[in-house]
Amino acid sequence: MASAAEQLAANVNWSAFSKADELKKRIWFTLGALIIYRLGTYIPMPGIDPAAFQANFTSHKQGVLELFNMFSGGAVQRMAIFALNIMPYISASIIIQLLTSVVPSLETLKKEGESGRKIINQYTRYLTVFLALFQAYGIAVGLEGQTNVVTDPGWFFRISTVLTLLGGTMFLMWLGEQITSRGIGNGSSLIIFTGIIAAFPSAIANTLELGRQHAISPGLIFVVAVMSIAVIAFIVFMERAQRRVLITYPKRQQGNRVYEGQTSFLPLKLNTSGVIPPIFASSLLLLPTTIANFTQKGGGGGVLGFITTYFGHGRPLYMLTYIGLIVFFTFFYTAIVFNPQETADNLKKHGGFVPGIRPGERTSQFLDKVLMRITVIGAAYLAIICLLPEILISWANLPFYFGGTSLLIVVSVTMDTVAQIHGHLQAHQYEGLIKKAKLRGRRR
Repeated sequence: MASAAEQLAANVNWSAFSKADELKKRIWFTLGALIIYRLGTYIPMPGIDPAAFQANFTSHKQGVLELFNMFSGGAVQRMAIFALNIMPYISASIIIQLLTSVVPSLETLKKEGESGRKIINQYTRYLTVFLALFQAYGIAVGLEGQTNVVTDPGWFFRISTVLTLLGGTMFLMWLGEQITSRGIGNGSSLIIFTGIIAAFPSAIANTLELGRQHAISPGLIFVVAVMSIAVIAFIVFMERAQRRVLITYPKRQQGNRVYEGQTSFLPLKLNTSGVIPPIFASSLLLLPTTIANFTQKGGGGGVLGFITTYFGHGRPLYMLTYIGLIVFFTFFYTAIVFNPQETADNLKKHGGFVPGIRPGERTSQFLDKVLMRITVIGAAYLAIICLLPEILISWANLPFYFGGTSLLIVVSVTMDTVAQIHGHLQAHQYEGLIKKAKLRGRRR
């Protein structure tokens, strides 16, 4: 089956784009919103010394700070008003989604349709405000603890920092919702995507500069380029991979009409969990290292010294823990996102069944077994994608942006956006055909 990108390349020409006025408006709106976001990542917060903070960030950037800096497009490194980015909203959305499967009242709201979805979205916004306040206050206290970074420490600085970062996050949340409704693609994903892509040119330039200075060999740069292309191709292949379960609908009669039986497919993605497991695993694993680096200089002793020594990039314990967390979150999040029992009940309600499997509980067990098998492959795929670049980063000291998580996000968001563009173009072409048919009917 051809992907949306292949269909777009094969069936769409520039004349189709020029006639699709609605699509052009959506694309221009999306580009304008993303430009506003990028401008905000260069507006510094009041009350800090940028040069002093830059020096502190450079000395402690190995850890969760560098991960968040990658997602924010360098806003953390510049301590801009969008330093928190949209990550509190992403975290709140994931937490609410997890709670929906645990809390009965939220599960009831989810089944109520559009009205329930609006209430859940409101809860997500409230949780976003709470998380942003908590994280912003932590940043304010952390900035005061650094040498010569804050020009005038005190409660006024803390309150202004909290309000600034909270306002930046809420604005990005609103901007993401506007992109989703009036633009192209998922707004939150595109904001993170833009932040990662914005740093790619400088990362490539830094790598080439290291090669010019003979810090790394030209052969290694070539290997990195080939590996990046291979990883991207592998991600595209695996993200498109599906296990298609055959569903049969028997003959049915409505009034005097008899409808023939139909067959369709239930597509189960190989990677149902998406990019959530690598992000969660990276955040949890890098957080202790960041705390240890800020708490003490050098290796030191005790628990923090052990963390600094054995949980650095490329260390065996770091790699094993990283793989374990990815596998755990892949199975955990897949179990939250896809409910075999609910799917089996819906099939039974509409008269559908899997050939050779009894409807109801047996169908649920069958779907659970299939999902378990493909999730094993999906977890192995995520572990490989995230582990190989991690080894290369630690071995060759290459930029963090060549990591598997960043490539996975970039490729996934690109595929989703291209699919939406293709959908809008198809809708425009169908509307044109319907208008032509109506005109021909009137002429007759």
